[in-house]
Amino acid sequence: MFDSFSPLVLGLIFVAAAIVVWRAGIVLSNTTDALDKHYGLGEALGGIIVLAIVTNLPEIAITVSAALSHKVELAVGNILGGIALQTMVLVLLDAVGVGNQTTLTAKQASLTPVLEGSLVIAMLTLVIMGHQLPKDLVFARLTPDSIVLVGIWLVGVWLIGRAHKGLPWQTEPPGKAAQKEPTHTNERRVSQTLWLFSLAALATLAGGVMLEESGDAMAKQLGMDGVLFGATILAAATSLPEVSTGLASIKNKNYTLAVSDIFGGNAFLPVLLVVATVISGKPVLPTAQRSDMYLTGLGIMVTLPYICGALFRPKRQIIRMGLDSFAALLIYLVGAAGLFIIASTGS
Repeated sequence: MFDSFSPLVLGLIFVAAAIVVWRAGIVLSNTTDALDKHYGLGEALGGIIVLAIVTNLPEIAITVSAALSHKVELAVGNILGGIALQTMVLVLLDAVGVGNQTTLTAKQASLTPVLEGSLVIAMLTLVIMGHQLPKDLVFARLTPDSIVLVGIWLVGVWLIGRAHKGLPWQTEPPGKAAQKEPTHTNERRVSQTLWLFSLAALATLAGGVMLEESGDAMAKQLGMDGVLFGATILAAATSLPEVSTGLASIKNKNYTLAVSDIFGGNAFLPVLLVVATVISGKPVLPTAQRSDMYLTGLGIMVTLPYICGALFRPKRQIIRMGLDSFAALLIYLVGAAGLFIIASTGS
């Protein structure tokens, strides 16, 4: 779409799209919080379903576009690379959003993030297992790993929904929905919130597509590898909704919503591999590259510190970060260096 544009014009389009996505993310966070309270979803369930899926609309658009144009390697790199990179948003939220008095995991009201992080690890483990299957094992545009991925995601969301209704270790009353007044004023307010949420979702989708198209054109002009581009620059650009929604959630003191948005999005992203398989008609995971599996393992490794953090809730900080965020950052930096080594030697 933008291949004939100059680098300067592409840069301006990229920045403009980033601003749109950023502003839309703030609106999404605020409206999701209002809808959670109205419908009694709870921050964790609202984050892992509503906000997580909507903030991943750019990834959905990229996956569909890549599958239709038979460039699934770009979608796979963006999805699997995006999981590790989106987890780094938690590092940013911990260091910038929470402040120097406490840590992000210490502000969690329950152990629901442990369930969410475990779901992420389960999904990524299935990705690695699916990569080992034969390339011709496909029936009705579905593969065994595709069916299991969707099934495990649905079970995980159901379990998190059950946790919202009550767990022995929660420190605040679970499942307590806000009292709703059956007035016309309240209904109008909810209707307006739904409209704002929908408009922000569309803006996020449109901005994400512009980010992908302009970024892809810039990568081609720079001669950058498609897999490496998808796992780094494109993944960073499509993580902007999570950054803006996370900062807005923390500003509103919805700490669980901020964490659930990241873990929920990371758990949902492998489901998009199923979408790519159905659209392209070809198994995606068995044909994934070595770098894709490396990124999958990196996604697991950066998730583990936050599961430990949700259990121990460390309050000690290093450079304004909790111990879990600091550990996750170190793991990611070392892992990113390894990715460039793999790319330089052929993925």
